[in-house]
Amino acid sequence: MNKILVPLATGFEEIEAVSIIDVLRRAGIDVLVASLDSKTLVQGANGIIIQTDIEINSIHVDELEMIVLPGGWGGTYLLADDENVQSILKEMNKKGKKIGAICAAPYVLDRAGVLKEKYTCYPSVETEIKNGNYLGDEAMVVEDANILTSRGPATAICFALEIVRKIKGEKVYNNLKSGLLANFC
Repeated sequence: MNKILVPLATGFEEIEAVSIIDVLRRAGIDVLVASLDSKTLVQGANGIIIQTDIEINSIHVDELEMIVLPGGWGGTYLLADDENVQSILKEMNKKGKKIGAICAAPYVLDRAGVLKEKYTCYPSVETEIKNGNYLGDEAMVVEDANILTSRGPATAICFALEIVRKIKGEKVYNNLKSGLLANFC
């Protein structure tokens, strides 16, 4: 299947969104970039505009292997308040499907009630999260059951590579990591 949903909301963190989408597509993963409404262009926190592929309300969870949320406070709050995003997160968690969030986006997982015990996020965001055990800078990427979380813009490539490892396996992960010169991951 290898289909991953990346929903974007106004104010998303561009480095995270683009790094995730790019790395996953380099690995041969079908990435659906979704908007929260009928607008096909979504502006990030730093003014970069991304064209989306689909509206979030036309997503069918059974077609997805994973959902990955980029951070950026503006976008994070919109994702947390969006009924479609919340519904998708809850349904995917119920089915044991993979869920990822970076930077401020673990807040969205907490709001949906799907964040597990161990997680990381952008420093200070943990004060907004009610549940779980914030691991701080202990790791760039934290995995707990079906949930992957990461810290922020500088960890986006490592986070995306970890998703590749989970979806495509060690060989594709190592080849891509080497090709990206991401030996720091």
